[in-house]
Amino acid sequence: MFWNKKDQFVTTQVTDDNFNELVVKSEVPVLIDFYADWCGPCKVLGPIIDELAEEYTGKALVAKVNTETNPKLSQHFKIKSIPTMIVFNKGNMHERFHGLVPKPNLEEILDEYIAGTDEHGRLPSDNEEQSSQE
Repeated sequence: MFWNKKDQFVTTQVTDDNFNELVVKSEVPVLIDFYADWCGPCKVLGPIIDELAEEYTGKALVAKVNTETNPKLSQHFKIKSIPTMIVFNKGNMHERFHGLVPKPNLEEILDEYIAGTDEHGRLPSDNEEQSSQE
């Protein structure tokens, strides 16, 4: 019945004020979706981000930043198009994606960061590439 609906999960909103606390100091990988309410592709991606936020609770932080109400973050990360998603781990920015990214791809990315990274939050494959360049 309609009155037995499950409570809707509320995805964490990152703001100019709470970014350091929620993202930089996070013990788990963080995926942030930069969006705006008027953005068509953002409206398509929004429910996927909400699902991921609920599914990865405790393993990763999946959050949103409204670019309209948080201009400092948008400027700092040079958000030129939305949706833009950025992966942070151990306080560092590691990956950036623009446009619609399918849910299985986002799950794979999060799972890789959850599985293990070095002391800087980099994936093992990133370490191999970096050491071969040195």
